[in-house]
Amino acid sequence: MELRYIIKPFSALTTQELYEVLRLRCEVFVVEQNCPYLDMDNKDQASYHLLYYADHQLAAYTRLLPKGISYEDVSIGRVVNAPTHRGIGLGKKLMEASIAGCYEKFGHSPIRISAQLYLLKFYESLGFVAVGDTYLEDNIVHIEMVKAV
Repeated sequence: MELRYIIKPFSALTTQELYEVLRLRCEVFVVEQNCPYLDMDNKDQASYHLLYYADHQLAAYTRLLPKGISYEDVSIGRVVNAPTHRGIGLGKKLMEASIAGCYEKFGHSPIRISAQLYLLKFYESLGFVAVGDTYLEDNIVHIEMVKAV
């Protein structure tokens, strides 16, 4: 299996790439997780987009947000693996590439995420530390986490 990723600002995404990203986000966040919400939140335009491909098929994705968009810190959001590409270690590769992408695009500074609580140990293994209390977001328990530099 050939794995590769690209990072692009919103304005550089092709219509095909944008369609694949929005379809994957909808497939997982809205349909699979049963969270009817408006995914397109006007943050995409200010973000970089990391598209991870397996054999030329979009297999995973994250959104890299500069300071001041979601948090005062740089952040990673919309972390998603396609159901067809789970269980192969892609989640870790995706997040490692996303962390490196944040450092490349925004400099070495803390990175903040809103993590689904069941993934706490996974994010801790990547150097993120939980901050604050848990909270419900779209009926799923989340916790804020920060990766210090």
